[in-house]
Amino acid sequence: MSSISSSMLFSSSPRPPPPPQVLRVSSLYTAKPSFSDSMATSAPKWAQKTITLPPHRRGCHLITPKILNEIGSDLSEFKCGLAHLFLHHTSASLTINENYDSDVRDDTETFLNKIVPEGRSAPWKHTLEGPDDMPAHIKSSMFGCSLTIPITDGKLNMGTWQGIWLCEHRDHPTARKVVVTLNGI
Repeated sequence: MSSISSSMLFSSSPRPPPPPQVLRVSSLYTAKPSFSDSMATSAPKWAQKTITLPPHRRGCHLITPKILNEIGSDLSEFKCGLAHLFLHHTSASLTINENYDSDVRDDTETFLNKIVPEGRSAPWKHTLEGPDDMPAHIKSSMFGCSLTIPITDGKLNMGTWQGIWLCEHRDHPTARKVVVTLNGI
């Protein structure tokens, strides 16, 4: 510190800002302007659909085929984009996980039931809708009510063993609504 003068330490003149960092982004798809393309074909597009899922028993259920069946024709119109799924409920959830071995779904349900207690010995105050309601809200918050999935060449760009799950956390099943919003080019 002896080599730095006190005038440098207590100077009121501002220090020069650090040099800007360069951010490099590589892109799979980039818009290439063409005189033959109209603005309508290169503009982003949107599609949205509300899907009503039939009641499912308590547990984790693979719903990818149902979702794809409902949005397939719209999805095929997108070269690149995002699919956003939003569940309209607080006692169920959405997640992406194993799509092949149903034991994974059963084991996930077993885990959730062990980590979130229910019944008369559970410490929850909120019991207006039954002893499974508050545990269902907690489980829903753990996984969440929305997913965002990339779209590539008209398909959901998920891994080979990935699938969309509806996790039903209530003992008495009800129909569930999922809003799917597609955006891209």
